[in-house]
Amino acid sequence: MVRRLQPVLPNAGKRLVKSPKVYVRDSGLLHALLGITDVAALQGHPVAGASWEGFVVEQVAGAVPADATLGFYRTAAGAEIDLVVEHRGRRVGFWQALEDLRLERAFVVAPVARRYPLEPRVEVVGVNDLAAALAGT
Repeated sequence: MVRRLQPVLPNAGKRLVKSPKVYVRDSGLLHALLGITDVAALQGHPVAGASWEGFVVEQVAGAVPADATLGFYRTAAGAEIDLVVEHRGRRVGFWQALEDLRLERAFVVAPVARRYPLEPRVEVVGVNDLAAALAGT
């Protein structure tokens, strides 16, 4: 029913947020419980961002190997990665903390039709391209 993400706590010498993040795993159920009946109502609702994050987290969870772990990273100063995937000693996440977490690659998941590079190790991908992006293709 819910997914609980634990924080990734590298030895970065920064004050980090250590409480877990919780998402409702089924965005349709979340919308129904909140009385959100269409896209227009969702776009104007304060839960829109969290709903998108939860949806993306579930898409990633379904695309990564079963032994991968999912977490997040947030500093007290506001640097944040909504989702960090760790698998066999490798980490991928969002570019704002590429160096703190020593990420090999980072992704921005957005409602786009085509993948495109944002920076040398950062790529913007749509939900439909997540599995291929995480697999390195």
